[in-house]
Amino acid sequence: MSQGNPAKIEPLVPRFSPIDTALPRLGVIALATDLTFERDAARLIDWNEARLHVARIPFDNPTTPDNLRAMGPNLKTAAALLVPGVELSAIAFACTSASITLSNETVTQAIGLSRPNVPVVTPSSAGLAALKTLGAKRIALLTPYLPETTAPVVRYFETNGIAVKRCGCFGLGDDRDMARIDLDALVEAAVSLDDPDVEALFLSCTSLPAVDVIDAIETRIGKPVVSSNQATLWVMRGLAGLPAPARRAGRLFDYPPPDASGAI
Repeated sequence: MSQGNPAKIEPLVPRFSPIDTALPRLGVIALATDLTFERDAARLIDWNEARLHVARIPFDNPTTPDNLRAMGPNLKTAAALLVPGVELSAIAFACTSASITLSNETVTQAIGLSRPNVPVVTPSSAGLAALKTLGAKRIALLTPYLPETTAPVVRYFETNGIAVKRCGCFGLGDDRDMARIDLDALVEAAVSLDDPDVEALFLSCTSLPAVDVIDAIETRIGKPVVSSNQATLWVMRGLAGLPAPARRAGRLFDYPPPDASGAI
């Protein structure tokens, strides 16, 4: 350590560039424990297409309806942390089961308290839009959740005109474990739920590493496969005015997503 006199602090004059508005900006509210969404976003929204900003919301495992519901009061605060004062094309709340447990309307209203007039996307609303775009009225549903967390997902689709013909769950309570499900095991579980009466498969949960295996499952069953993160990012691309991505995941990206005028 120098024993001499400390250097004089010299005032400098900065120059500023304007905030980059050439690329759209997208916000994400991710669970504190989520290990998957940001990686999937980096795959399906390239860095030179849009800027993605993430805020974390407190969450305590296990993933039960009560714990999911407890996130509701924190949504306003989490949304306020997303680059204040910077325009966003959309905000995603990256939790499928929580958006269903709380309701999409509640999520949208809570986020709107901090970021009014910004379209809000949830995995459940995006998944429903994706299945309807694909023309799928009868699906198989695969979740990593506990049975009591899976049941509201079944009801959500049934209430919105999508018949759930088969449903399987891994029975996990910790979303960090959900992110570690072996990919081959995930493919085999999905394929096992296929049925002649099923038109598409929905893989629920933003923690699930489903984007990695969508193409493999579609090849095996010959039907469209939709996942929470895939559908969410498909919708967000539409709200940001982005074309179909060079790197895709599943047949869904053969179809144009809703744009701002048709936001869900």
